[in-house]
Amino acid sequence: MSSSVIELSQIVKEYPGVRPLDRVDFAVRPGEIHALLGENGAGKSTLIRVMGGAVAPNSGSITYLGKSVSWRSPKEARTAGIHVIYQELALFPELSVAENILVDAQPTRFGLISGRARHALAAAALKQLGVTIPTHAKVDELPLADQQMVEIAKALVGQTKLLILDEPTAVITGREVDLLFENMRRLRSEGVGIVYVSHRLEEIAEIADRVTILKDGQVVATSPVAALTREAMITKMVGRRLEQVYPARLQAPAQTADVLTVRNLEAGPRVRDVSFSVKAGEIVGLAGMVGSGRTEVAEAIFGTREVKQGSIALEGKPFSKIDPGAAIRFGLGFLTENRKDEGLFLGLPISANIVAPDLGSVTRRGLIDRATERETAMRQMKEFAVAAPSSEVKVGNLSGGNQQKVLFSRWSRIANRLLILDEPTRGVDIGAKVEIYRIIRRLADSGIGVLLISSELQEVVGMSDRVYVMSQGQIVGEIQGEAISEEAIMDLAVRSMDRSRLSVAGGAELVS
Repeated sequence: MSSSVIELSQIVKEYPGVRPLDRVDFAVRPGEIHALLGENGAGKSTLIRVMGGAVAPNSGSITYLGKSVSWRSPKEARTAGIHVIYQELALFPELSVAENILVDAQPTRFGLISGRARHALAAAALKQLGVTIPTHAKVDELPLADQQMVEIAKALVGQTKLLILDEPTAVITGREVDLLFENMRRLRSEGVGIVYVSHRLEEIAEIADRVTILKDGQVVATSPVAALTREAMITKMVGRRLEQVYPARLQAPAQTADVLTVRNLEAGPRVRDVSFSVKAGEIVGLAGMVGSGRTEVAEAIFGTREVKQGSIALEGKPFSKIDPGAAIRFGLGFLTENRKDEGLFLGLPISANIVAPDLGSVTRRGLIDRATERETAMRQMKEFAVAAPSSEVKVGNLSGGNQQKVLFSRWSRIANRLLILDEPTRGVDIGAKVEIYRIIRRLADSGIGVLLISSELQEVVGMSDRVYVMSQGQIVGEIQGEAISEEAIMDLAVRSMDRSRLSVAGGAELVS
């Protein structure tokens, strides 16, 4: 038996004008979790597609379970036992949870698909993950975190020999991450080889056995995880030392007025009696577990979710009803967590995506001035380091990280009073994160209020001047200044609401 589940040797993949993989060697052993790291554009996604049969290399060899292979399609690789969970979910939104989980392995009875058996098998796969999701529900009715768990459950059906996970924790947190890691460890103990891609280096240290780091399409290091510090991983990924990931926090002026005031907000089933404020020039973190209601609060403020009760005031002006158009005219920007379905026009070029909320700025006599549109887009692309040869490249052809930069550059143009950021660095490498953090801080220093929603606690702690913690649809605490820490946030997030005021060591407070 081969010492590797899969072994790639001297893999080269070329496209016109670019070589995303340049003589790459990579191997995964049975019962090993092998992390794959690198900046956006380093070649990770292309390497994953080569292993999963979606891309054929120009040269090099692939050995799978001791035999030389040349995949003709992703289906052939899946049939052989390779399951890939891509960063952008590959689900059928109009089909049920059970139909999606068993899409490649429909159970039959007397030659017909058995619906009862399908739901039973799907429920069993979800039970293995420790989550309860109705198997009859349509996927597009589920929160993004539940959709991710459905995608992962697909890998637990059938005989998986090699599991490839691309940023699986980008939209899940807390308990869901723990359950995922438990299942990864179980699969590892059963001899399954696992490739794990994540920009969250603390996860790599926790779960992986070995790590391979790519830069500019080449392998720069393969090492046991224990032999590399976090700083060493970053240096190898970006080719330079990052002395400070988060820019220095400046004390917000004491007399700064509130740019956003939310009082007793109720919106949908997940937001109940929420009150908080954001001052001009202040970065306010909104933390909590997935499903706590953070995104729903943001949607209500921007006008994409109906407000049942309560009030929203912008610079002291109350809005009985706000819609996205009014929000944009006010100078409010909203970067959504789901860039693929809610944020970007994937079939349009970068230029059209960047100017979309503000067509008036590039319109002359009722027609869009394409030269001005391209000039505006190229300026934004340069500021946000979007890796594309021109502004006319379709956004759908960009990597996930570069798509996120396009979305960010769009709203930074619009938001001259308040910018709402929902998971702003999802799927973005550490080098790009540093750039985005500096831009966020610069916007705040210019007087713009920022509401930052993130599942990465280090991000919340590193960037926020104040933090509100949500749990079960309500604000359960506020933490300020030096008292902000991961421990203080989690302490508030996991407590039960008890309606009484309770002081927390270091300045965190549980509020009624």
